[in-house]
Amino acid sequence: MFLKGQARGKAQSIIEYAMLFMIVVAAVTVTYKYVYRSMNARLKQVQDELIYRRP
Repeated sequence: MFLKGQARGKAQSIIEYAMLFMIVVAAVTVTYKYVYRSMNARLKQVQDELIYRRP
């Protein structure tokens, strides 16, 4: 009976770690997309300023 409870606890721990890992991966993905878009917007802004300021 002790082994059944211990195995169940291990399985629950593995599931909890897997869920935590998925949450972290999702957060990193969302943050990466936001930073990537922000950097592209800033580069486009600089590019437009350089192009349109020339006489």
